Amino acid sequence: MESLWDNFINPSQSPYGDSSPQRGELRGSDSNKNMKIKSLELSGFRNYENQKVEFCPGVNVITGDNAQGKTNLLESIFYLTGAKSFRSRYDREVIAFDRDEAKISAVVESDEREQKIDICLKKGRKKQISVNNNRLKTGMELAGRFTCVLFSPDDLYLIKEGACIRRRLMDTCISQLKPRYGRLISEYAKVYAHKSQILKCYHDKPSLFDTLDIFNQRLALLSAHIISYRVRFVKALEEHAKKIHRDFSGGEELTLRYKTVSTVSDPFESVENIYEQILRHQECHKRAELESGNCLTGIHKDDIEIFINGLEARKFASQGQCRTAALSIKLAERELHRESKGEYPVLLLDDVLSELDPNRRSFILNRIENGQIFITCCGEEQSLLKASGRVIKVRNGVLD
Repeated sequence: MESLWDNFINPSQSPYGDSSPQRGELRGSDSNKNMKIKSLELSGFRNYENQKVEFCPGVNVITGDNAQGKTNLLESIFYLTGAKSFRSRYDREVIAFDRDEAKISAVVESDEREQKIDICLKKGRKKQISVNNNRLKTGMELAGRFTCVLFSPDDLYLIKEGACIRRRLMDTCISQLKPRYGRLISEYAKVYAHKSQILKCYHDKPSLFDTLDIFNQRLALLSAHIISYRVRFVKALEEHAKKIHRDFSGGEELTLRYKTVSTVSDPFESVENIYEQILRHQECHKRAELESGNCLTGIHKDDIEIFINGLEARKFASQGQCRTAALSIKLAERELHRESKGEYPVLLLDDVLSELDPNRRSFILNRIENGQIFITCCGEEQSLLKASGRVIKVRNGVLD
């Protein structure tokens, strides 16, 4: 089958000289290869002063009391996917209070190739990243080398919470699968900030108004490419989530629908057509933007609409149905990584077992037999896990 991610438009149409995905299906993979992290060394990261640990290729259970550093350990592993935290916006927040820098060093394996990743974070300085001692310019260059799927308690609220949590799901996953997407998102944020500044300040600085059309055109082009990626991701995610949810719920039907700018009639259309439709949306909202001083058009309000048996889950689903749907979507994300990359990503389960009832807990544990897995839990939950694998105890930032 033709891969959803491997078929691209004319490279000349891309803002980076590469391309956006076309309509298609994800190809299956019979590979038994798995991504894995073999060893990790932390210095000055959160509450870890100097710790080195080796992991097994299967299940790694991270156990200990609350506030000992279990989530910090998973955070450091996730950092290897793109030099970003899933908990903090700023790098300085992961550096220990009494330290000026933090270091993460790891040996990882992807596509049966071993790599050493080093990340150094310094207060007030740009972070330094290297792979096999070769310096990288940005954290985005890490994308695709090592991938993780994270499942945290926040994800259990994926259905009921606002659109931002579902946009984060799209951005995190697609950025790992397609590094080009990460560059698009990064530039979109910069152009959006510039346009917002123009709308706020053009009354005092009329010359800024003359540049508005330039930023509008760039924002529309970036939006068109991002939409092209997002709609295909949601379609592929739905294909996996439907099957998992049907088994999990006893037959209920889960549907995902991508929601974007209202003038985009079909987000599967060509980037050129989407671009023109966004320009029309901008023109319709131009007066309102000038009057309000806010940017009202673009992909920063995109969402994934979720339906169970045809009803909008956010409005009508029970708490149990919402949790089942959230679990199905996250497990589908893992399958999507495998289909796209040919190997399972590392799975990080952060303190989710205690949030689940026995049936859901049993279901998720039975669905994660393959690949390397990290599960954080308190001591009393450890007996619920399989005996195989390794148990790592954490106490006040010390690993045993």
